[in-house]
Amino acid sequence: MLYGQPSIRRTESGEALFARGVNLATGQINLHQIDLNTGRGRVVKIMTRETAHYVLDSQGEVIAMSRYVERSGRWTLMLPRGRGFYEAWSVDAPVDAPALFGMGRTPRSIIVGADRPDLADQDPDGATPAVMFEVNVDTGEWTRLPFEHHPDSLIHHSASRLLLGAAREADDGTRYEFLEPEAARRWRAIERAFAGKAPRLASWNDDQTLALVFTDKDESGLYQLVNFDRGVAEILAQPYPDIPPDQVGAVRQVRYAAADGLEIPGYLTLPPGVQTPEKLPLIVLAHGGAASRDVMGFDWWAQALASRGYAVLQANFRGSDGYTRAFLEAGYGEWGRKMQTDLSDGVRWLSAQGIVDPERVCIVGASYGGYAAMAGLTLDRGVYRCGVAVAGVSDLRRMVNWEARQEGRRESQTVRYWNRFMGAARLNDRALDALSPAHLADTVDKPLLLIHGRDDTVVAIEQSRVMAEAMRRAGKPVELIELEGEDHWLSRADTRRRMLRETVRFLEANNPPR
Repeated sequence: MLYGQPSIRRTESGEALFARGVNLATGQINLHQIDLNTGRGRVVKIMTRETAHYVLDSQGEVIAMSRYVERSGRWTLMLPRGRGFYEAWSVDAPVDAPALFGMGRTPRSIIVGADRPDLADQDPDGATPAVMFEVNVDTGEWTRLPFEHHPDSLIHHSASRLLLGAAREADDGTRYEFLEPEAARRWRAIERAFAGKAPRLASWNDDQTLALVFTDKDESGLYQLVNFDRGVAEILAQPYPDIPPDQVGAVRQVRYAAADGLEIPGYLTLPPGVQTPEKLPLIVLAHGGAASRDVMGFDWWAQALASRGYAVLQANFRGSDGYTRAFLEAGYGEWGRKMQTDLSDGVRWLSAQGIVDPERVCIVGASYGGYAAMAGLTLDRGVYRCGVAVAGVSDLRRMVNWEARQEGRRESQTVRYWNRFMGAARLNDRALDALSPAHLADTVDKPLLLIHGRDDTVVAIEQSRVMAEAMRRAGKPVELIELEGEDHWLSRADTRRRMLRETVRFLEANNPPR
């Protein structure tokens, strides 16, 4: 059974896939090397369940590992010495454990994400003490990476696997910062060529003469192959070729003050062709996570709803990732509380601007967003005419207990994470019932549509079934649609389309756009 993400390296004997696999008989989770030509594999590194991450060099050699002990929350960086590995650095991290992010700028360095206030001043973005460090695997020396801004992701060379730069999400698109001079020069050329299009780097070849660039500002998306030698960009593919630009709704950045004064950023998608919005029907589309965020660009779900005549608000409520550490931590313990009212504060702000009609608002979302949709009808009533929850959490205590059973332990990083975010004092804390829509079903006075994949391994389908049964017992209007063979992310195109059809049907029946 596969464990974690696989990776490909160009070894002396050819390209090989490296992946950890679980031996169901012994419980070992060793690293395997698989020949892509023959399909034959072999164990190349013995690992245990406590092995959290590892770093491969360009040839597929393990040059660093990390160990995490769930019960104690102790994280340890393991660096090579002789034929084995030694404990180079350890820290108690019950929730926010450090992580390894691949190779550094040299073949014998790695990137470690960790809170080390002893080694670096406060991050310039206020996100956290500078968390991206380069560690020399031979000497154990730590060096802060010289990024001007805290990165969301790192970019490595496709062949050497060495660090080239980083990317971060800004309100107006993805920003790049390259440490390698030639990569920086080429990206500046791309930004000039695609001015106003907010280009994103999808990939480039080994010598960086070809770059695959993606744009989706004011369009449904376009992949173009940039050839630096020829000085041209050629259209390669479109993710949604049947959606022309005139059917794409404009996406505007918005910022508004929550009830307590905290500034909430987000995006408003307008119906196609609408330039001056007035009294539009609104759909609040809450993102999952909750420690995630919506970004600028073409969002297939938001655009599908906008195409039916709705304005769509995607608010990055407190607790969303990608902003400052203080903004993330402002969400701790705020499930069903300020994280929820951040959404309805957006409705009130748009209403005060005359952009939307406050009497024609529904709330939709998936995963945490599904919870927010149900909480909008139970914990923040009087704002929404209806709700649609896809793979949502309806019973917080039941969900955390399920996570503990899945991991086979009451004390784990996952349990500690959810308790902190939800505001629980301990596992099975009954205080969570007051924030759980399934326990408040008798208070619902608006219709709710529940959609859930039967093969969801992230949020069990029982979460939707429990909510549906509670509403039926209370005599409340509810529909439950179970998607056969579908996972948490609606990975199949046919069921994703069905989700959209059912959502639009329900919204048009309960909140007509015209």
